[in-house]
Amino acid sequence: MKSSTYIQRLLGYVALGLLFITLYQPIVAVSSAEVPDLSINDAAMQLVQFCLDPKAGFDEHAVATLVEHVLSPKQSKESPLSKSQGATGAYYEFDTRTAFPRFIEYSYNPHIPAIITRPSSLRHSIWSSPRSDTQKLPASWKPVPPGGAPVVIHGMQRDAITPDLTTGAYYEYNLRRTIILFNYKGRQVLVSISKQIGESDVGRKGVIIGNDSDWSYYYSGEPGTTKTGLGWAKSYIYDYFSVCIYVDNAETTTVRTGVFQWLRAGWSRINFVKSSDILRGMKRFADNSRSVLESPRLPAPSHMVSAYQSLLSMPQGELVKKYTALQQAMRSSAIQVGKISKSAANEPISCANVPKDQIVEELMLEYLKMALGKPTPLGQQLSILPSSPLL
Repeated sequence: MKSSTYIQRLLGYVALGLLFITLYQPIVAVSSAEVPDLSINDAAMQLVQFCLDPKAGFDEHAVATLVEHVLSPKQSKESPLSKSQGATGAYYEFDTRTAFPRFIEYSYNPHIPAIITRPSSLRHSIWSSPRSDTQKLPASWKPVPPGGAPVVIHGMQRDAITPDLTTGAYYEYNLRRTIILFNYKGRQVLVSISKQIGESDVGRKGVIIGNDSDWSYYYSGEPGTTKTGLGWAKSYIYDYFSVCIYVDNAETTTVRTGVFQWLRAGWSRINFVKSSDILRGMKRFADNSRSVLESPRLPAPSHMVSAYQSLLSMPQGELVKKYTALQQAMRSSAIQVGKISKSAANEPISCANVPKDQIVEELMLEYLKMALGKPTPLGQQLSILPSSPLL
């Protein structure tokens, strides 16, 4: 009797289990089917929203959509993207011959300025904010194991960029930033999200001296552009947002970079940006970033850090002296190539309102140029910095 009751009870449990499985499988299938494939724009905007509002949550489906796009074979490595929030978009990808840990050590190191790996794109970039929710970049990034929780860093950043290739204008603006490191199907992936806050400062006249690959720029401080016929234009960057995906390819010791970028800029509130303009800027970034990271002359990270710390600890008077000499040399070069009037040579150069962090970062660019064998007017003055053995 007890045996019969036990068997009936067991059969009941089995039937209940089968019923649960039968009901559960369609629910899972429907859930999967109801999650639509995200477009590139939608996926990127999900991540930009997470950057703006961390409470929105990290959308793994959105980031997977972008990573798969970066890794997928395609006929062209560049393409326009649909407009978003009134901004023009473009996509570009490229490979850098370097190991992923080495790439991160140079590119996302709190003790190595960002201009080191973006010398043709950034004048300076300062990761700082009075906001309590700004986190510091880690001094050392550890790989995320399969199934491990992503490392997520939120912060604020003040960027100043180099003169534009088309107009010669340069800008400063504030950004919300989010950086995410995670493991995707056994690969390390770093995602860098940027969203401009407010519009930029007014565009000012800048000069690219000689070849852009020499990273020599003159910053006049005068509003306008150096493009013929548009010197009067008071231009602004009204909005900028991007998602950069960096994927480790350990088999070939390369890092695949895919950049999804949108930009709205111009004057009189009119957006004059074309996708081709964005692509030109991204190619500029790619070519010069690779020339640094792939250079056999690039100093080891520890020597970059030592040079940076030496400049930070240098007496203010000595820093200002070197910085003033740099500005005078760049101005003289701009006069020689006929980009600015000879009368500018007599104008005083003041560093009174230039933040120390900016001075140090611009001098670090000259240190990099010296290390890589590029011309710099401060070569002898920077020889007092720590020597730069190669990797």
